[in-house]
Amino acid sequence: MTAAEIDAYLAGLEEPKRSTLEELRRRILNVIPEAEQTISYKMPAFRIDGKVVAGFAAFKHHLAYLPHSGSVFEEMAEDLTAYTYSKGSLRFPVDEPLPQNVVNRLIEIRLHQAGP
Repeated sequence: MTAAEIDAYLAGLEEPKRSTLEELRRRILNVIPEAEQTISYKMPAFRIDGKVVAGFAAFKHHLAYLPHSGSVFEEMAEDLTAYTYSKGSLRFPVDEPLPQNVVNRLIEIRLHQAGP
């Protein structure tokens, strides 16, 4: 599995989904540049030390950030009032990537959960 698989996933999307997720990918890699880029459950994912710590996906009417943990969002619910989410998926508009500060915090929490 390589970054090329994420490239292929993104290439198959229409605009503005593609450019929004490309920007989210850059923002994730700003936080964890050492992450292995892969596909997990047919969706782009980012792995650190063998553990998936972030991911995203495109759907018909929205995009989603996937923390690969059911407890990340509850730790920062006050920062997510502009979004809808379930335990495993944070939904956001197709033309508006998540802000860098939100991505930073999502990954920080997940890395803390994943442990050393």
